[in-house]
Amino acid sequence: MSRSYDLGKKGEALAAEFLLAKGMKILARNFRAGKAEIDIVATEKGVLVIVEVKTRNTRYFGEPSKWVTPAKQKLLIRAANAFVKFRRFQGEVRFDVVSVIADDKGTEISHIPDAFYPTLSDIG
Repeated sequence: MSRSYDLGKKGEALAAEFLLAKGMKILARNFRAGKAEIDIVATEKGVLVIVEVKTRNTRYFGEPSKWVTPAKQKLLIRAANAFVKFRRFQGEVRFDVVSVIADDKGTEISHIPDAFYPTLSDIG
């Protein structure tokens, strides 16, 4: 596998450990719905949490969370809709982003709850 793929998988594993330590329950990892994929699906206090993980080995191009573009958000919303239907989940859904910087100095993880909100045009 490529170096960036390996870094991404490492970041997802670190993010999952981080979320578990915060008391979240992991329901699924790498849930796919067509071309859309959710890195981590979790619950926290009855809320379904859709988590996008962005991992980089430098901040040279800015915070990793800034790379969750509107196009990526639409894909996440589409996959979340599929997950909700698949699991017949009824309740609140939240979209979070976890940024992981893994470099020679160590690892830094930041969590942004409610990182974005779907609009009506995204849901349809």
